[in-house]
Amino acid sequence: MRLEIIVYTLMGIGLYFVSDWILNRVEVSRGERFKNRNIIFFLIILTLAFLSFSFTKFLLLAAG
Repeated sequence: MRLEIIVYTLMGIGLYFVSDWILNRVEVSRGERFKNRNIIFFLIILTLAFLSFSFTKFLLLAAG
């Protein structure tokens, strides 16, 4: 149980920075910032969270 808390916390921190990096790369390629930057950031981090947390849950169940 304690390992899961650490893993999910570290993943959440990583997802924050990865989502910010992705959003910055998209804005640089676009040439300007998005008007609703917070909503786009939320959609990116939500998508990555669903994918990575589901995959991690699968790995933790398969290992134990």
